[in-house]
Amino acid sequence: MSTSETLDLSLELLRQPSVTPVDHNCQTIMAERLAKAGFHIEPMRFGEVDNLWARRGTTEPVFCFAGHTDVVPTGNLEDWKTQPFQPEIKDGKLYGRGSADMKTALAAMVVATERFVAKHPNHKGSIAYLITSDEEGPAINGTVKVIETLEARQEKLTWCLVGEPSSTHRLGDIVKNGRRGSLNAVLTIQGKQGHVAYPHLANNPIHQASAALNELCNTVWDQGNEYFPATSFQISNIHAGTGATNVIPGTLSVTFNFRYCTEVTAEQLQARVIEILNKHKLNFEIQWTLSGLPFLTPVGELVKATQHAIREVCGIETELSTSGGTSDGRFIAPTGAQVLELGVLNATIHQVNEHVNVDELEPLARIYEEILVQLLA
Repeated sequence: MSTSETLDLSLELLRQPSVTPVDHNCQTIMAERLAKAGFHIEPMRFGEVDNLWARRGTTEPVFCFAGHTDVVPTGNLEDWKTQPFQPEIKDGKLYGRGSADMKTALAAMVVATERFVAKHPNHKGSIAYLITSDEEGPAINGTVKVIETLEARQEKLTWCLVGEPSSTHRLGDIVKNGRRGSLNAVLTIQGKQGHVAYPHLANNPIHQASAALNELCNTVWDQGNEYFPATSFQISNIHAGTGATNVIPGTLSVTFNFRYCTEVTAEQLQARVIEILNKHKLNFEIQWTLSGLPFLTPVGELVKATQHAIREVCGIETELSTSGGTSDGRFIAPTGAQVLELGVLNATIHQVNEHVNVDELEPLARIYEEILVQLLA
């Protein structure tokens, strides 16, 4: 028998094969627990995506736990030491898809909330949950739609803690207080297909584009600032040609991404790219997709409460960071809420044999509970 409530609930959630966008009962499991703690439960389904909005209290300030029940696909099952959706504990580590990203954090949130409400039934303000099954996928019908619904009815969040796996070497060593923006593009460069032996009758788009792509790769977009590293440009895919060795391709397709800081806007990046492409006299089309704006939560009530909680539970001073990829915090921060990300170690997220340290689950629940104490007790 387990002596850890957080571990028990983690195991229950990990047994649900909730690959995006399928929730597979995870939100129901959480909602049943939260309802017993006095939460009003409001399922929100958009398209094929299940979302959960739960709230205890009707007044401000509003502290919200946010996260996702969906997980990425397992990959090759033969590479796993265990069955991905049959969680097992080996050598003090809990294995299973979603163990790090982020079902153990969801379990810790629920257990922390139950304990806090039992001790402080008349707490200040409100506690809320915003849970989606569409974070790892297109993120179209998940958190962004819930936020739109809440904004439409003037339901505001004061503080939001996202349970993404933020820690690097030990629990609580890193807290994400912001994220870079993400701007994607698919660039198509037109040439003229022909025989490689008759290049004068063709126009090779790879040759045309090489100087421009080299300039894009070597451009310094900004210097970053005290909160963010400099903006980065990365080409993720290049495709051209028919597969034959004797055919000059007619088109070249290049997919690239900017992870950008607050020193530059998406519009400025787009204008600079087009300026470079035009300078090299390319015949091109470009399609842009903005995945998320950069956001930053400066030191305030939420940051201070979290730093205090980590100090109390783990005995360490946490580091604020804006590194890494995007999260659903990008949809919540524009509403004016203070947003932080705090969860378990991220060393094995999205990998085969994903796992977490079992002995960090209860401390995570205690950190979450102490944050509630600091803000709402």
